[in-house]
Amino acid sequence: MKEQLEKIRQLAEKELSECSAADVLENLRVKYLGKKGELTAILKQMGGLSAEERPVVGQLANSVRQTIEEKIAERSAALKSELAAAKLKMETIDVTLPGKKQTVGKLHPLTATLNEVKEIFLGMGFEVVEGPEVETDHYCFEALNMPKHHPARDTQDTFYINDNVVLRTQTSSVQIRTMENKKPPIRIISPGRVYRSDAVDATHSPLFHQIEGLVIDKGITMADLNGTLELLMQRLYGEDCKIRLRPHHFPYTEPSAEVDIMCFNCHGEGCPMCKNEGYIELLGAGMVHPKVLEGCGIDPEVYSGFAFGIGLERITMGRYEIKDMRLLYENDMRFLGQF
Repeated sequence: MKEQLEKIRQLAEKELSECSAADVLENLRVKYLGKKGELTAILKQMGGLSAEERPVVGQLANSVRQTIEEKIAERSAALKSELAAAKLKMETIDVTLPGKKQTVGKLHPLTATLNEVKEIFLGMGFEVVEGPEVETDHYCFEALNMPKHHPARDTQDTFYINDNVVLRTQTSSVQIRTMENKKPPIRIISPGRVYRSDAVDATHSPLFHQIEGLVIDKGITMADLNGTLELLMQRLYGEDCKIRLRPHHFPYTEPSAEVDIMCFNCHGEGCPMCKNEGYIELLGAGMVHPKVLEGCGIDPEVYSGFAFGIGLERITMGRYEIKDMRLLYENDMRFLGQF
């Protein structure tokens, strides 16, 4: 039995010295010192020894156990030290290396322009209102004085989901919803995405953004519309910016007007950008049609109002001198990083 104990000591010392992982070390502890370990198996045989041999073998067994426990503790400490050293080496930072440049994101030109437009109108007492992009025929056409078979309903211009549901072609539907649910005075803008079945080119896209405005109150005139739009353009393009209104026709306004802005390239002198006219067409506007007011439960004999709609892409392209609308949607950081 003494020979067995010495053999266990030698084998344990050898295996513990070669141990290179914590899980292997735990397996060795169980192998030699566990309830079913080799040393425990030897001790269970001590009942067959004589009274003289038991103390000697017991003392030797305790010595072997102590030796194995010390070796396990030493190897555990060594493994922990090696692991810490390896981790430090892996996480070492070379302070002489140049630091990594932290890139900071910027607002997209469309978002930056929209935020600025919102601030301008909020400063004039307007409220920002949003609505659904999938609309019913009523809000997109009927309530805007565009009855069945009106040209604007053509499938070539509008995305139809079914006969009564479309993707909104303009955010005027938000104006109708507002007038139906709120009594005058009303002063809102309704920005958002709109959809039209247009081929993609430098100035057209099937998805784009529109900002529409609506004011309903007693005594509202075209002069109020002109002053509001002139202030907007001066804030966006400079105090020397001028606008002009040309007669036009929209089913939901009467009278209606196309609004042009003085060419920011030639300042009204005439150039290729404005086709030598000195002005560039920018948006449509007019006084809200009496039928539209009546349809929303507002008495046109008491209240009047104006409305306008402007493309966010158009004013963004004008502000940043972007010639192709597609650049705004391509997510090319080489382009967007300029702004």
